[in-house]
Amino acid sequence: MSGHSKWATIKHKKAATDAKRGAVFTRVIREITIAARAGGDPNTNPRLRTAIAAAKNENMPNDNVERAILRGTGQLDGEQLEEATFEGYGPGGVGMLIQVVTTNRNRVVGEIRHVMGKNGGNLAEAGAVGWMFHRKGEIVVPKEQASEDKMLGIVLDAGADDLRDDGSTWYVVTPPEAFETVREALAKAGIKPVSAEMGMVPQNYVKLTGPQAGQMLRLVEALEEHDDVQHVYANFDIDESEIQAVLAAH
Repeated sequence: MSGHSKWATIKHKKAATDAKRGAVFTRVIREITIAARAGGDPNTNPRLRTAIAAAKNENMPNDNVERAILRGTGQLDGEQLEEATFEGYGPGGVGMLIQVVTTNRNRVVGEIRHVMGKNGGNLAEAGAVGWMFHRKGEIVVPKEQASEDKMLGIVLDAGADDLRDDGSTWYVVTPPEAFETVREALAKAGIKPVSAEMGMVPQNYVKLTGPQAGQMLRLVEALEEHDDVQHVYANFDIDESEIQAVLAAH
């Protein structure tokens, strides 16, 4: 069971305010721009295809998507963006990967280090944490969309690795090569995920409760609020009730 996917799902539901939606749009636009560097045709660029699907999932206007692609292919001027991944540890020894897209790597390293230190975490050397994670497709579906039997029939037939019960949602894990097939199979069945993206899935999890759980969630939230942070992956497992309590305390 992935405590982090629970957190992502609950946060997604709360991201309906204009300010949060603006931040979501910025992240999606940056992902499209970076992905388009490998080619502006989504038919031959799987990463771009996934990024465009994420944009549609957020109801992003087509004009925004097209401009981001043109910036990525160099047909429109824009910021010089650089990708980087930082590794670190959170409270309780939780392993963390922090993916950023930035115009200034040196600045963002200092800022991420400050956020980590302020919230009970610390940055680590490259390679210290990365081995704990595998690149996988992650698809999160609200339970009201489909029964477990229906989900199992669709996703396993399409090549998924696993279907997990994550409280109020189904959490589907796929090999990278089966991600699009599984996503398309769900779409054909009329099932709309709250999120579907390639991500870094932990091989095992660290169970956190009480003050450590709260500190971990505050650390993830502080990192996710940083303008340059695209994704935060962490191998914590925290009960949904504790996640709700932290969010309710805001």
